[in-house]
Amino acid sequence: MQLKQSERKQVKLRLGISGASGFGKTKSALLLAYGMTNDWSKIAVIDTENSSASLYSDLGNFYVIDISAPYTPERYIEAITLCENSNISVIIIDSITHEWNGSGGCLDIHEKLGGRFQDWAIVTPRHQAFIDKILQSSCHVITTARRKIEYDIDKDANGRLKVQKFGTKEITREGFEYELTVNFELINDNHLARASKDRTGLFMNKPEFVINSATGKRILEWCNSGTNLQDAREKIKATKTVEELKVLYNQYSNWRELLEYDFKIQKDTINSKELLLNPKSFSTNGHTTHH
Repeated sequence: MQLKQSERKQVKLRLGISGASGFGKTKSALLLAYGMTNDWSKIAVIDTENSSASLYSDLGNFYVIDISAPYTPERYIEAITLCENSNISVIIIDSITHEWNGSGGCLDIHEKLGGRFQDWAIVTPRHQAFIDKILQSSCHVITTARRKIEYDIDKDANGRLKVQKFGTKEITREGFEYELTVNFELINDNHLARASKDRTGLFMNKPEFVINSATGKRILEWCNSGTNLQDAREKIKATKTVEELKVLYNQYSNWRELLEYDFKIQKDTINSKELLLNPKSFSTNGHTTHH
């Protein structure tokens, strides 16, 4: 256990867009993804919504993986892996709702096991593997989720009655929003969005807006504003003592495997310099001696 200085590293986006049917989840996700890549060929949609993403093929030549029932967590994981291995930058999962309550999804699996409380011991690890795949992906990931629909009767400016449709609770396992960097709720069929969660600080408590490619560009700039791997390597090279190196070793725990060689080389360099400056402090077998 050791205290270390906080530092924000460059991150991969985990963003959610939720809303009722017809509120514009798919198109919003595609425009946002394009703002992040400026290249449609770097975008892939994992489509469980009856090929709805293909309706927007006029936007650009993005890729599509169509998934039909059964919507098991493992099929989603397989699709994400295919995207990662195909040099995709942004994965859109449209939608995650089917993994939870679609045919062959987690609720369906639980029911077929008997619907008992103890049956969640089998289902939950499978669902968690799907969540972990999203969180650990080497790509930016945008998810969409359906919301339960409710209706409200109101009067318009002329006093006429009108029916309004709005979304309520997301249809996925409770708590998924906590895993996200940003979560946007589409609040009406005018495609207006608001942030229900925002770790970037760019959108929270701001006026409702329409998601477009500029939204994606702003988010990408935030994602890239932290320390990247090359910055970390430069900091390792700049250390002058083994103690400084240990601090960075703890600080970059998430990148330890990638930086293992850099740490070893710098440690050897520091030890060599100390040996040249004070040769009597080292014995012939490399261990420090005390004089």
